[in-house]
Amino acid sequence: MATHLPRPDHIRDPEWDKRPSPGKGNLHPHASPDDHLHTEYYTINMGPSHPATHGTVRFELTLDGETVVEIDPHIGYLHRGFEKMSEVCTYNQVLPYTDRLNYVSPLCNNVGWSMTVEKALGITTPDRCQYIRMIACELSRISDHLTAVSAGALELGGFTPFLYGIQAREIVWDRIEELTGARLTTAYTRVGGLNADIPAGWEESVDNARKQVEKLVVDVDKLLTRNRIFYDRMAGVGAIAAADAIDLGFTGPCLRSTGVDYDVRTYAPYLLYDRVEFDVPVGTSGDNYDRYLVRLEEMRQSWRIIAQCFAQMEPGPISVGDWKVVLPPKDAVYNTIEGMIAHFKLIMEGVRVPSGEVYGYVEGGNGEVGFYVVSDGSGRPWRVKVRPPCFALMQGLRAMTRGALLADIIPTFDTINMIGGEIDR
Repeated sequence: MATHLPRPDHIRDPEWDKRPSPGKGNLHPHASPDDHLHTEYYTINMGPSHPATHGTVRFELTLDGETVVEIDPHIGYLHRGFEKMSEVCTYNQVLPYTDRLNYVSPLCNNVGWSMTVEKALGITTPDRCQYIRMIACELSRISDHLTAVSAGALELGGFTPFLYGIQAREIVWDRIEELTGARLTTAYTRVGGLNADIPAGWEESVDNARKQVEKLVVDVDKLLTRNRIFYDRMAGVGAIAAADAIDLGFTGPCLRSTGVDYDVRTYAPYLLYDRVEFDVPVGTSGDNYDRYLVRLEEMRQSWRIIAQCFAQMEPGPISVGDWKVVLPPKDAVYNTIEGMIAHFKLIMEGVRVPSGEVYGYVEGGNGEVGFYVVSDGSGRPWRVKVRPPCFALMQGLRAMTRGALLADIIPTFDTINMIGGEIDR
């Protein structure tokens, strides 16, 4: 169900709207429209050493004063080589590499990869496994949105909301560490199941975390949402129309901010998302402020999903029982020849996936995360292609910033929430 988010448009500073329109950068602020000063466009590099460009991205800018005439984003090269490395690994050995795609919400990537391979195998994991995967994904989504909102506030001068947001993220990461053993590089899922069940008392721990995080998010909301400085820097900036966003392949909060209620969890339900109720927040203007509002509301909806998962989840297995897919229990490995052979073959050869091709996708923190896998029947993928949301989102940066001011690039780039690991080519 799509929910349109309200905007406090009445708080805009009237003086802000009296600023010179984009494209008038060659006029002195006190000159008449006909009193032109001789100026020339100049080209500068913004990044990759700029604090806001993550150390990998470079913007080649053509400026008229402080007005952006042209922008050519260069995404950079981490030389991580996820897709090629995946072709020399077994399917389960690829999992740690998926952590490094979007390292702020790695569990979404873990789940997406495992589900893609399971789709090729034609298997369905037990209900308990699917509920735990949903909880893990929603915790990762909250972590991702906290990072985007708080870092965006910081780069506009809001240090206090940044501290609140990062404190909340630490609380979420502590719960993820209790579940997976790691805060960031989790490698938690397995083809056919999970690495381990939830620890004792974890439901109560997550509920306590929810109370703390929701209080901190309320503080961030109070500091930013109706703050005139924050609003003037975000509202009407970086706007993109719904049709243009769709043409460019936008997904996630950036697409939903334009009013399009596309969410993989509702349009192509996976796991057990069709058993839980939640709203899909959408904006109206497709600008930076709408993207901020969408992420703020999505965090609240994620906690709502997590509560329903815990309420519906029942005891049971967390993996399929087929030893050709999942590792046998240790007592079978140590005491039976069948268990030992199954263990050896899975470790050395990997899960054998039937020949063919498959595409699986999930709703990640920034949009649709897809994996295209071609199998030759062995225990290693023959070809892997990842569809990261940020790669498509970066295509829109030119349309979103041309004609804007130089300072508007920062909040716009922040609301895209580009993650260097998943955009690497």
